[in-house]
Amino acid sequence: MKKGVRKGKGKKSTEKPVACWVEKERLENRIADCLTVILRTSGCSWRRCLMCGFSSEFAKADEKDLKKQLDHAISGKKVEVLKIFTSGSFFDDREVPKVFRKYTYERAEKLGISKLIVESRPEYVFNIDCFGRDFEVEVGIGLETSNDRVREMCINKGFTFNDYVKAAEFLMKKSARVRTYLLLKPPFLSEKEAVEDCLSSIKACERYSNTISINPVYVPGNTYIERLWKAKIYRPPWLWSAVEVLKKGKEITEKTIICDPVGAGSERASHNCGKCDRNVAKAIKDFSLSQNTEIFEDIRCECMSLWEKYGEYENVARFNVLKALQT
Repeated sequence: MKKGVRKGKGKKSTEKPVACWVEKERLENRIADCLTVILRTSGCSWRRCLMCGFSSEFAKADEKDLKKQLDHAISGKKVEVLKIFTSGSFFDDREVPKVFRKYTYERAEKLGISKLIVESRPEYVFNIDCFGRDFEVEVGIGLETSNDRVREMCINKGFTFNDYVKAAEFLMKKSARVRTYLLLKPPFLSEKEAVEDCLSSIKACERYSNTISINPVYVPGNTYIERLWKAKIYRPPWLWSAVEVLKKGKEITEKTIICDPVGAGSERASHNCGKCDRNVAKAIKDFSLSQNTEIFEDIRCECMSLWEKYGEYENVARFNVLKALQT
């Protein structure tokens, strides 16, 4: 999930991106300016993930439209990192034409960036065509979890952990960097199970990753997960759970672990009691830039005990999904 994405009304413009903004991003061991662009494309070829809300942003866009979107986004910008998101996979020729990809690389070089970050499902990374450029490439893969049953039954991603490994190893052999996305609290997992699943996934994917991105679930409109949420049988993760994953994750690996909780503090997104949400979300973002877990030592709230009790009582009140999926 990315920030700035919302359900629109009426005909979507194909000449402007869904959203674009400048933010901070880790570049090697320092902090740099990053231009993030969400292109409006014809959409993901899979379109079956239970929590995905990008279907509202699809539009038929050809290479000329995409060029206009990119030009609009980068006009007047001076950044070191360029992050390009689409509704699906940057290396899917049906969604992002090769001609436009070449245009993107040329514009990126003229912009003088040091790193280009894009996303792709595993099956499309073998179409990567940006080698020999003047910038580093990092490809994000939405693994979500290392548990194949959770990915199949709770998320419906349509690929296996082995598919991810093959794609990641291919990218590393080609000297590209790998950014692995992990989902915090897929539907049907309890709060404790979600934290446990995220930590076990960090252990499993860290050898294949340069960056591990923890993505707390956001509930988009017109999705299966929204139906669960409206029926009050799903709650987005607590921000304290994200903090727990980041702190313990850094004990597991020295790789960069980041988290940008979309919509933090809202009922549809990761949230705590409401009083501490802003401070906790800021601490999470500050950690993502610094990788310093000491940042979390200064954040406290009385709702921490409620979060702990919530996790305990929730597990008592229901069967263990992770164990059930493993049988």
